[in-house]
Amino acid sequence: MFLPTWRSLLEDAFLWISGWRPSMAFHLLYSKSGLQLEAHLAELLQGLTTGDLGDLCPSQLALIDDLQRSTILEEKAITEKFAKHQETVVDASMVDLSHTITEMNRTAGRKAVAENEAAMEEEVESALVAKEKGLEEILQMADDLRLSTLKEILNILCPMQAVHFLIAAAELHPRIHEWGRRTKLKLKLSSSS
Repeated sequence: MFLPTWRSLLEDAFLWISGWRPSMAFHLLYSKSGLQLEAHLAELLQGLTTGDLGDLCPSQLALIDDLQRSTILEEKAITEKFAKHQETVVDASMVDLSHTITEMNRTAGRKAVAENEAAMEEEVESALVAKEKGLEEILQMADDLRLSTLKEILNILCPMQAVHFLIAAAELHPRIHEWGRRTKLKLKLSSSS
């Protein structure tokens, strides 16, 4: 759910609740817009339109700014909920359960340890089910925000601008993945030397 095996450590370092941070879409949009604006500045100064992200109009920029502000507020609310939920791993029930199992194992023989753990398995599963359900709900909230942010950005952009935005996103993700794989390989090779 939170750690697909195909992701690199570099990708994981830049993730927010198991995916891209919605506010990153605005940074991508502004970065690509700036690059395309610079590339076509002469044409734009002559009054020509390019139809790409360098050609965003003031009303589009205002809508994007409003969307960015509301997205950041929603991100913060989800982040706070996630932080509070993470803290439940050290609530009284979890600490008591951990202590009980530790004490049972400390005072029991090797065979009894396995029996004790099997006996406590149901309690452990019961305690973890609610925590996993909470994580799933938060992940769904994050995914919903990612999707709604993307849809709203695409609605603000004209079709050709949306294509440029989606291409930029599609180009960036595999590059970060590849750079992460290379970094991991370099670390692996240097540690085996």
